[in-house]
Formats: sequence, structure tokens, C-alpha cells
Amino acid sequence: MQLAFFIIFLVIIVAVIYTAKRKKPSLPHPAIDQVRQILNDHVLFYQKLSVQEKTRFEESVQNFLRTVRITGVKTRVEDIDSVLVAAAAIIPIFAFNGWEYRNIHEVLLYPASFNEDYHLEGKGRDTLGMVGNGPMQNVMILSQQDLRNGFLIHSDKSNTAIHEFVHLVDKTDGATDGLPDALMPYKFSLPWLNRIREEIQQIKSGDSDINPYGATDEAEFLAVAAEYFFEQPLLLKEKHPDLYASLQQIFNPFNENSSR
Repeated sequence: MQLAFFIIFLVIIVAVIYTAKRKKPSLPHPAIDQVRQILNDHVLFYQKLSVQEKTRFEESVQNFLRTVRITGVKTRVEDIDSVLVAAAAIIPIFAFNGWEYRNIHEVLLYPASFNEDYHLEGKGRDTLGMVGNGPMQNVMILSQQDLRNGFLIHSDKSNTAIHEFVHLVDKTDGATDGLPDALMPYKFSLPWLNRIREEIQQIKSGDSDINPYGATDEAEFLAVAAEYFFEQPLLLKEKHPDLYASLQQIFNPFNENSSR
């Protein structure tokens, strides 16, 4: 009899949890027309997609914004900010249809750079983006100014928001180590690590146009190289063909002939 009551109780608990998840409210987000306009005006990656791919990208952006809150800290979040944050999230994982981030629930936008203690005033305010840890777990912090510059300035090789979302992808397997196991088949791990070491050595020798910050460690190299890959793919392919091919295997393995 006790076993029967226990089973009934367990079924009720599971049903309550399932119902609560299904009824999770959707967060406010820009209308599809506004999403499409902002992407069309400012996101080069989106502009180069086919009509069908553009539709999937738009849907992915809206799905991200339904589940991840964008909060301004001493600044106002505008539609362009929300859409650009979502675009930065979708770009690294777009080749993997159905991917959903499960290690982020909020993005905090600061008006400008901040320090490691998340302060907007005082010394050491040189941080433009950060994936939180400890009490800030599942939270990302971005400079609003740099978020916009990453998409509005098309002549450089940097995009802080993409950089931080690549860290988040890298962190999916539990370790931020430059090996995004969720995207990369195991057989590519050792060749990729060897590629990282070679490229870092070239940076340290002054023989590379890759951001020197990429020489910090394997995780930062992956994020910096990904910025270059998504912002200036043709230039990367010209100057670093082997690195381009490696990043193609990681981020776009199903379309190896793409020029994005």
C-alpha cells in the first residue's frame, strides 16, 4: 500500500514539474519584422545566407530571446541590442540545427567597459565581455558600446559578443579549454590543439595578424580565432588557410565550401 501511495505521489510530482516547464512564460522580444530589419541592416553573416537559411536564423534569434533575458545595467536596452546579442549567440552554432544554449539565462548589458568586479567605475575597467562564474553562473556581461561596434564596424576582425558566446559553447562540456567537444568530433581534438600551439607561437613571434590576446591560452585563442573566422572569413582563408580549414571543421562542418 505504501509503495502504491509513493508511486502516485511520484507521478504527481513529475506531472507538476512537466506542467511548470511547459507553462514557462515567453520573455518579451522584438517583432519578427523588426528582427529581420536589424539583421538585414547590420549582420553580415545573416546577409550572406540563402532565403531559407535567413528564415531559420530569424526563428533562432526569436527563440533565443524568448528564453534569455537581456537586462540593461545603467543603460537602456533597445531592440537593436537584443537582436545583436541573439545574433552573436546563433552565429557560432548556426550549422547545428536545433542547438539550444542550456548554460545561460541572462545577458547583462553595461554601457561601456567594466572591471573584473563588474564595476563601471574605478581602476581596471578594460573588460568588454565576460562569461560569469560562481554567483554569476549562467550570466553573461557585455559592453553595450562594444556589442554594437562588433556588428556596425565591418572593417575589423573583432566581435566581443561572438567571442563570449564561443566561450559559452566551449564551456558546454564543463571545461573552458579551447576544445568545444559539443561541436567537434573527438578525432579532431589533437590536430586542433597542435594547430593552436603553432598559431600561438606565431603570434608570440610577431608573425601573425591574429589579435595578440589569442596567445593568452587555448580558450582565448579559440574565441579570438572565431571572431576572425566569422567577421573576415575570406581574409582569414587567404592569410591562414590551415587555421581556416580547422575552424570550418568546428563551426561549419556541413558546408565546407562556404565562403562566409
